[in-house]
Amino acid sequence: MVPSYSPESPSGKKPPKPTNCLKSTLNLIRIHVASHPRFWLFIAFLWIQALIISFARTPPPCFPDRAASVPTTLPVRAAPSSVDAAANATKPPEPIPRYSEDCPSGRVYAYDLPSEFNADLVLRDCADLDPWNWECGIIANHGYGAAATELRRILPDDMHKSWYHTNQFTLEVISHHRILKHKCRTLSPESATAFYIPFYAGLAVGKYLWTNDTAKRDRQCKKMLRWVRNQDHWKKSNGSDHFMTISRITWDFRRLTDPGQSWGSSFLNMPQMQRVTRFIVEKYPGDEMDVTVPYPTGFHPKTREALNEWQTFVRDYNRSALFSFIGTNRNWAETDLRRFLMDYCAKESDSCRAVDCAVSDCPTNSSLTLKPMLDSEFCLQPKRDSFTSKAVFDCMVAGAVPVFFSKTTAYEQYEWFLPGEPESYSVLLDQEGVKNGTVSIKEALMNYSKEEIRKKREKVVDTIPRIIYAKPSAGVRSFKDAFDIALEGVLERIKEEKEWADFL
Repeated sequence: MVPSYSPESPSGKKPPKPTNCLKSTLNLIRIHVASHPRFWLFIAFLWIQALIISFARTPPPCFPDRAASVPTTLPVRAAPSSVDAAANATKPPEPIPRYSEDCPSGRVYAYDLPSEFNADLVLRDCADLDPWNWECGIIANHGYGAAATELRRILPDDMHKSWYHTNQFTLEVISHHRILKHKCRTLSPESATAFYIPFYAGLAVGKYLWTNDTAKRDRQCKKMLRWVRNQDHWKKSNGSDHFMTISRITWDFRRLTDPGQSWGSSFLNMPQMQRVTRFIVEKYPGDEMDVTVPYPTGFHPKTREALNEWQTFVRDYNRSALFSFIGTNRNWAETDLRRFLMDYCAKESDSCRAVDCAVSDCPTNSSLTLKPMLDSEFCLQPKRDSFTSKAVFDCMVAGAVPVFFSKTTAYEQYEWFLPGEPESYSVLLDQEGVKNGTVSIKEALMNYSKEEIRKKREKVVDTIPRIIYAKPSAGVRSFKDAFDIALEGVLERIKEEKEWADFL
């Protein structure tokens, strides 16, 4: 510690003159620098690096602060004179801020694709679901489908008004409608963080999946890519800030060059698609550009109040059955787990509610599937035609706990939407043990206490907002649904990639 000096100090000495102190300090610094040149060179290097990073992290004038709010009202100004009006007429409009309080991750620009790539692909001559025609009902009500009025018989008050006959392949239409109505949509591509391609790939490819003409499955995909790669903003990024929605599983778009692998389209293997993000109902685990999103269910609340009312209803529902299984028996193989579960439910009819949609009108009568799930604590979810299915989300929206028989069914998908701890909202049983009789489904589920079941169901009910698609016509802004989570996630990812590229 440096001693202090004062005129009254006991030593009686006067303090040294300031000039002598300054000279002494400078001499000490010179001696220290001469003695340790490498140390001070290192310090100077660190200081220069810190200065460069400080300048690099400061947003340039063309990138407004993301936390800055957009004014909701404009100040009142005097009417411009004719001279001012003439001068202003030649000025370009002020750019829309890329970031705002409402859109902290940026804005999205939707391409105005020719209708042959979306609207013209939709079948318009049937208004509701048809079990023999997978395209039926996709276009109705912006993709949400016709109202499920039959549910008024099993649901109290006006809850049935939030339910629709929604086709499981309609996600492309719903996403397109939601983006066109979204608060973060911009009509100025210069102010966009990301670019949305409203191509209905599922419809374009699905029409030809069961034919032998692979060229037809790829034709619209190649034609769309020729159109989009001629756009200026595609050329700037080679598609890395572009995204789209695909309403079918990823395996329908990954046809290999091997002649023996003839299923599907080669759309996702095309070079132009390697940097484009895809919202898809079932992803390829090795491709980070696939982002798995929930299948659309029939529940589309218009307000937060309608959502809360439904959550309370399913939470308090008096469930009389232990578990349920809903499937469609389409000549299942003898070894198929679904056949085993259907037979098992028939034997355990006191504990299980089973519905075979092959002999029931499930698509157009939602009460046939919703009522058994409301009655059950658990719902059985085996692997179906692919690793995932709409049935998982139907089950959870009804407030029942899904029972899986393989980790690939849901645990390796939907990371943005389902809870991170699988045991908190579901049950996993060994498939082989169930089939060979060493594991009893009924006994395994009965081993859970009422409190354990209540906690799992509570987690399921809390998850409902994250796995549904709200109906935006009423201006839903009070809760985030699956679409909001997906869009915000991809905007944030693209924004961070652009910031990192700018930093480098």
